[in-house]
Amino acid sequence: MSQGGVNVNQRTARIIRFAGFLIPIVLAFYCVLLQTGILESASHVDGILGYIINIPWLLLGIYQFLVPAMSRRSAALQLIAYHVFATLYVFFIAGFNSPFIYTWMILFLAGYAYFSYDGLRLSILAFFGAAIGDVLLHLDTPGYFVGNLLAMLGTLIVGIIAVTIGQAQEVDRDELSRSKAEEILQRDRILTIVNNLADAILSTDKNGTIQVYNAASLGLLDTNTGLNGRAIDDVVKLVDADGKPFKLAQHLRAARSVENRDDLSAHISGERLHLSVIYSPIRSTDSHDESGKDGYIVILRDITKQKSLEEERDEFISVVSHELRTPITIAEGTLSNVQVMMGRNDISKTTLVDNVTLAHEQILFLAKMVNDLSTLSRAERGVADTPESIDVKAMVHDLYNEYAPQAGAKGLHFNLDLSPRLSPVMASRLYLKELLQNFVTNAIKYTKTGEIIVSAQQVGDTIEFKVKDTGIGISKSDQAHIYEKFYRSEDYRTRETGGTGLGLYVATKLAKKLGVHIEMTSRLNHGSSFGFTIQTQEDETQ
Repeated sequence: MSQGGVNVNQRTARIIRFAGFLIPIVLAFYCVLLQTGILESASHVDGILGYIINIPWLLLGIYQFLVPAMSRRSAALQLIAYHVFATLYVFFIAGFNSPFIYTWMILFLAGYAYFSYDGLRLSILAFFGAAIGDVLLHLDTPGYFVGNLLAMLGTLIVGIIAVTIGQAQEVDRDELSRSKAEEILQRDRILTIVNNLADAILSTDKNGTIQVYNAASLGLLDTNTGLNGRAIDDVVKLVDADGKPFKLAQHLRAARSVENRDDLSAHISGERLHLSVIYSPIRSTDSHDESGKDGYIVILRDITKQKSLEEERDEFISVVSHELRTPITIAEGTLSNVQVMMGRNDISKTTLVDNVTLAHEQILFLAKMVNDLSTLSRAERGVADTPESIDVKAMVHDLYNEYAPQAGAKGLHFNLDLSPRLSPVMASRLYLKELLQNFVTNAIKYTKTGEIIVSAQQVGDTIEFKVKDTGIGISKSDQAHIYEKFYRSEDYRTRETGGTGLGLYVATKLAKKLGVHIEMTSRLNHGSSFGFTIQTQEDETQ
């Protein structure tokens, strides 16, 4: 299997060209020594013929040195010319058993380098031809054949050994090239995976100097500046839960296995971020040093939102526990008193009824709070949020029939104000009904006299829902806080109703799930109005 000259690696080609330039010069000088009689040769050295052979050979050496062969054809022509000149040099100048016959090995190597085994075989064939021809020219010289044979065998053996060594080195180079290509491919794959991870990943040396990082690192650190060569403690300044500086480089050197810290934070671009930091020493497969002399890997993850949710959850649980404790204590204490009083004959029935009523009110309060918490949980988890076509008029009438008795019991007028035509809406029936129920129950609760109006007006492709009352209203200062969980006004009239403080907080969650915005107008002692606007189903299907 032959290969073209253009496929020879550049280093080998340069060596062969240099040898092809140098050897004709050396052989020409040797020819001069023979012609002047300084050295002796078994061949007849003709001065003019020496010039005829050496001068073109020298010119060819200079040409091939200055103009590299760029094709198989030009490489083949140059090799053939070198073999011709070498054969003529053996026949008419130096003889086959001259000390420079070993330079023929360069032709072996060149033939193999440019044309693989085909070129080597042809060069060896030319070598044998030159040897046989030289013997025939000197048949009358005693012992010439033996010397010729020894020179031929020596040159051939050394040449084949040299070619074999070159071949082995070529195999090693090919294997090394394949290994490097595979290593580069694996490295590129790993870098592609790492750069597509959302977590920031940094690799440092044993001193904590960053050497490799992924794209997410720049995003987390909010920078476009390269991180290579920078100390990791200069790039991300960490502090622990107590606000004390956390020197990551020191902890890296102390790490013997994977370490995980989620109590650290850093100020990045003026914002405090809670970070999960995972770090571990890197050890090569042949490393037995646990001190991380091969460097360290650091993974940073922004857990600010997670921490905020945890803190909010803890606060919520704390507040709920506090809010539940009061009615439970009252109900438990009241029922205990009733239990004691029932064993005495001097306690009137009215007292017993009052105490039982008080306990019942507290249990109802607890039931209302549990119901609000259940509604909030469903909204947060997205339970029953599947949209469906809702007949607005039918829903509003159902709402009226459900709460008209409660309004009537307080002496309130409960009225409906509906457009003649109300298009259906596509939304979660549960969320829409509970949002309207929240407004209606609040209106009934905080209205002592007057009326409550539930309005549903179609305006173009939308329906505007409103629940108006003539109740106690909300002061300007309270309006900024009414959507906060467990917030209750200090107004004594609000305190009289015994609400949970969750109603409007739950309403905001329901509104968000429905994709609507609550609009509120209120004036102290003049009533309140809560409403929202929702797209009709006709608009949704366009």
